[in-house]
Amino acid sequence: MGAKETRNRRLDKLYLYGSRGGELSIGLAAKYLSDMGFDYLLYPFVIFKLGILKGGILMTFLSFVACILIMKFYDWLQRDWLGIEAIKSLKGYDGNKRIGRFTSWIMRKSDPIVFLFLSIKFDPFITTAYLRKGKFNGMKKQDWKIFIGSLLFSNAYWTLTCYTGITLFEWGWKTINL
Repeated sequence: MGAKETRNRRLDKLYLYGSRGGELSIGLAAKYLSDMGFDYLLYPFVIFKLGILKGGILMTFLSFVACILIMKFYDWLQRDWLGIEAIKSLKGYDGNKRIGRFTSWIMRKSDPIVFLFLSIKFDPFITTAYLRKGKFNGMKKQDWKIFIGSLLFSNAYWTLTCYTGITLFEWGWKTINL
């Protein structure tokens, strides 16, 4: 193997990793920005205007629509633009690194804990995409159970969080303006 051939292989790998990094950067940035607008602007505004019950129901519906559309797009594109499939592959790690083996063990043993964490920290799309078996294969019956469970849990959590925040803000505003 010549020096030129080795150099070309390195350049090809660099291009592959660079394009993958760009894809992940754009995907994660787009998801982050859309989540910030939904979670920190729209959600509190709707809860403030419509109240905890009507606002919570409306936002659960909007979350359902948004997450289903993202899931359809994710499956249609068949590209791991968020790194979910790469993270899922760590479940099968059996290398020499202790931290890797420990992380793999936790990921294999604690789906209910992962479900709760992902539902609170992210959204039903991320939770379902991570916990479903296979990749880019549509929604099976078990995936729908995960999705609906995460939808209800995460929106109940977020509705209560927004309502609590709004209530505390109103209380603080009234206290300051006595």
